[in-house]
Amino acid sequence: MSILITLNDIVVSFDGEKILDHIDLDIHDKEFVTLLGPSGCGKTTTLRIIGGFITPDSGTVTFDGKKINQLPPYKRNVNTVFQRYALFPHLNVYENIAFGLRVKKLPEKEISKRVQEMLKLVGLVGFEKRSTARLSGGQQQRVAIARALAIHPKVLLLDEPLGALDLKLRKEMQIELKRIQEQLEITFIYVTHDQEEALTMSDRVVVMNGGKIQQIGSPVDIYNEPVNAFVADFIGESNILSGLMIRDKLVEIGGRQFECVDTGFGENTPVDVVIRPEDIKLVKPEDAQISGVVESVIFKGVHYEMLIDAYDFRWIVHSTQAAEKGSAVGLTFVPYDIHIMHKMPKEEYPLRGIEPASEPEDTEEAK
Repeated sequence: MSILITLNDIVVSFDGEKILDHIDLDIHDKEFVTLLGPSGCGKTTTLRIIGGFITPDSGTVTFDGKKINQLPPYKRNVNTVFQRYALFPHLNVYENIAFGLRVKKLPEKEISKRVQEMLKLVGLVGFEKRSTARLSGGQQQRVAIARALAIHPKVLLLDEPLGALDLKLRKEMQIELKRIQEQLEITFIYVTHDQEEALTMSDRVVVMNGGKIQQIGSPVDIYNEPVNAFVADFIGESNILSGLMIRDKLVEIGGRQFECVDTGFGENTPVDVVIRPEDIKLVKPEDAQISGVVESVIFKGVHYEMLIDAYDFRWIVHSTQAAEKGSAVGLTFVPYDIHIMHKMPKEEYPLRGIEPASEPEDTEEAK
């Protein structure tokens, strides 16, 4: 796929605080890209720069090979869907969708054709004359998407558009948004703090924190091969521990050595170690190098989530079989399930804490 949008060395500061710290990002034509991260990480600011609502302090924004730093939003071939849909309450569904087309002064015949196309696309045929006040949250969101797409933008920007919906409807709309993007073959740039949304819909995920891009990759790569402890902790649940890379393919965790598959970290190098909860198997204590006591058992529907206290660390374990609270268990995992990462600076540790026996730290980024 060809590159459609390029952000090169973008810096944005508000009131002397750096919001985006030298961001570099390429977005390809016809792909679904999600900007993912906690509140205050800079993802919405990045979206607004692409939309033209914010001008960067430095760096360049390129669209289809042309620099557009100073180009106003209405001259960019993009449109935006916000979390608050901003529908016009005095207009019915048809007129809401037709609004942008009327601003462009298209012929009435063309307006009618496009509105009908959009109604069919979002599954609202027959709702043309209904007041937007009489629509459900999901239907209102569909109208907002239809209105944004009716003017045929090359890029659709979506700023947490599912945040106001209930869980079931949100899951349904995730599938719908991906279907619409694939059917129209246009670029979607989506902002969310919800990891499941990012993993479900995206071709690529851009994980952000503290005004910087932490990792860019496919959902599978982001989940299975996180580059640092922040990404590992933010994308799904993780056991993140301090380790010592003895040599290639051998790591020490809690004073015990384990074979792994990672190389290139040097010898006797402090590292962060990630082991996903679903990759840990429970066995008899005498059959494992690590053993502990089950602190809690919570039924999650498709699995049980257990907290196990072992060697001054609370391990999260997901299993379809529950161990009894207070019982002694052993923890085993294969070399492929041990992920080694370079040590992060202490101030950038994720919320759950990496150091054994440490208390969780609140590291929410400043707005």
